[in-house]
Amino acid sequence: MDNAAHRSRTTWQHCGVTSATHSTLFPPVPDTADAVLDGLDPEQREVATALHGPVCVLAGAGTGKTRAITHRIAYGVRSGVYLPAGVMAVTFTNRAAAEMRGRLRELGVGSVNARTFHATALHQLQAFWHKAVGGHMPRLVERKVQLVAEAAARSGLRLDRNELRDVTGEIEWAKVTQRVPEDYPASVATSHREPPRDPAEIAQIYRTYEQLKQDRMVIDFEDVLLLTVGVLQAREDLAQWVRNQYQHIVVDEYQDVSPLQQRLLDLWVGDRGNLCVVGDASQTIYSFTGATPDYLLDFRTRHPSATVVKLVRDYRSTPQVVHLANGLLNQATGRAAEHRLELVSQREKGPEPVYTEYGDEPTEAEGVARHIRDLIRSGVPAGEIAVLYRINAQSEIYEQALADLDVPYQLRGAERFFERPEVREATTALRGASVAGRNDSLLDHAVDLPAQVRAVLGTKGWTAVPPKGSGAMRDKWESLAALVRLAEDYARAKPDATLADLGAELRAREEAQHAPTVQGVTLASLHAAKGLEWDAVFLVGLTEGMLPITYAKTAEQIEEERRLLYVGVTRARLHLALSWSLSRSPGGRAHRRPSQFLDGLRPGTGSRAARAAAGGAGGIERGPAVRKRVRRGPVLCRVCGKTLTEAGEMKLMRCEDCPSDMDEALYERLRDWRSHQAQELGMPPYVVFTDKTLMAIAEAVPSNGHELAVISGVGARKLDRFGTDVLAICAGEEPGGVDEAGS
Repeated sequence: MDNAAHRSRTTWQHCGVTSATHSTLFPPVPDTADAVLDGLDPEQREVATALHGPVCVLAGAGTGKTRAITHRIAYGVRSGVYLPAGVMAVTFTNRAAAEMRGRLRELGVGSVNARTFHATALHQLQAFWHKAVGGHMPRLVERKVQLVAEAAARSGLRLDRNELRDVTGEIEWAKVTQRVPEDYPASVATSHREPPRDPAEIAQIYRTYEQLKQDRMVIDFEDVLLLTVGVLQAREDLAQWVRNQYQHIVVDEYQDVSPLQQRLLDLWVGDRGNLCVVGDASQTIYSFTGATPDYLLDFRTRHPSATVVKLVRDYRSTPQVVHLANGLLNQATGRAAEHRLELVSQREKGPEPVYTEYGDEPTEAEGVARHIRDLIRSGVPAGEIAVLYRINAQSEIYEQALADLDVPYQLRGAERFFERPEVREATTALRGASVAGRNDSLLDHAVDLPAQVRAVLGTKGWTAVPPKGSGAMRDKWESLAALVRLAEDYARAKPDATLADLGAELRAREEAQHAPTVQGVTLASLHAAKGLEWDAVFLVGLTEGMLPITYAKTAEQIEEERRLLYVGVTRARLHLALSWSLSRSPGGRAHRRPSQFLDGLRPGTGSRAARAAAGGAGGIERGPAVRKRVRRGPVLCRVCGKTLTEAGEMKLMRCEDCPSDMDEALYERLRDWRSHQAQELGMPPYVVFTDKTLMAIAEAVPSNGHELAVISGVGARKLDRFGTDVLAICAGEEPGGVDEAGS
């Protein structure tokens, strides 16, 4: 990191925006109320001094919203307007609540209540139960999956582990959106949800589940909110006690509130106006759980006298990152888009976002891993780098690519690929089938390795057509589909491979990916990245069908996918890289399209106005095969002159059916050398060079580095790493051996 960037980051950190500040910096407690306001920008100061509600803070990403509201609470207490015990601060996660409590302690007001919605409601329910209901309060069931399984069994339905998770999620959604079992099927239709099973079946499970809880005198977390609402509605004296106790209420992440939480909040506030809400409609990415930004967007309608403050000074990201984020939202539609915030970076200039188009997924993963290694070597800590993707199943190829380069990594929000239960079960089944061989009836009609893998994984939940919608069933399918694709790629690189060979390959990958790490690059889904930030962020796999995800059908769902990308972009402080690949595997048909969300943002797409809105962000880098194609225009067959469109033909520079002048003996020597290299380096052979690249080399028989470099699939890195050996083989000489320095 250069000195300017370091100074910028240091200044930004002292603004108190980064969560790292709380664990590494311990500023002295302000000695006066006015000292609490020191260091706040004008808008943050306006929030901090607006001590009487209603107050609505519209806070963009990286603008210091938590700083503003905690200083508001501290200033209110230190100036004598608030009593510490009279403030209720609520948010949505334990991590966010802990961060808020930590900041309040630093400001000298650690006795303020800062909890999640559920923790606050549970505290009140426990306090009121004896007076409002009598007897012992029902036991809280922290994991409802077992009860849901029993409810399904009693309904004559059998659910596997992933279906249980999905059906449980549907029951939770129904309860927080205040739908009873009888209303569930109609609600699914009107909300455009794609449930994991027939809505009538889920309604029956939901009904039986509620009856089981009643019979056993237990409640779940959603019941905590429902029962607290019931108690406060039935007992006005208790509701009034809450309002007298908590005269000032602050709600963080208000765009994520559900109808049930809003109902409880209304009971807490009553007809008083001392309510402060903070949120950003452009960061609403949890609507599938019942969250809605409508309450934030309608706040002014419900509270006409509200003070509204907009926080738009972004202390997290460079102007280049902020310009891209603004450009992304400028293309949005819908209610949230109408209220979008135009962020203004407060940091010094940084590098432009980098757009990279790759020929295939392995090349994309390898390119990202190499870029990350270079950043680490330049001084960026591994823990300040993240790779973000749409679904967890995408992690495997990046785990492997980072492991190949000895780059430490850690997963957030999910197990490592080979630790996931469905992957463990699948690999065990594949190894069992490899031992049984042709005695396994599953393999009777499987003529090749991919067919054998599909046959075995078909017993574990893989199908040719993915399940509808999202959820655990879809996650399981994606993991199994990743194994199927891995088998297809492995068979393409090693046509004679057996199930036993594949089993050995999977074990090698598992061992490489399971190296223990203390500080490493973060791999996470975009949802799991919410609320976090890094110096460098790599947004990968940005193609149509992945972002927006293929099951996002309605305009509202597609706009939520755009907001998800916006959240990913705004996680980056300094370095931002966006990438996609044109095909899944090396030599595959280049039929993929970059995400529609990048239109008008990446150079060469959309209108001039759209590009201006993106701040002229970044140039497109391309992987070796794509770079040649773009630089030279149409690629023509060197035999018949026809324009080539298939990636494999473009590597060969001729049509597949045109005569080849390949030196067969040279090709075989190159394949033998590649196998030795792959074994020594512990990577699949195609990662060294694909078959098509070796064929192109054997046809061209390059005599120097320049002639080798122009062959599609070689490129500068592989030229440095393997060029000497390849040129020696082409000259009929013995290669020098594995290049350890390049690995």
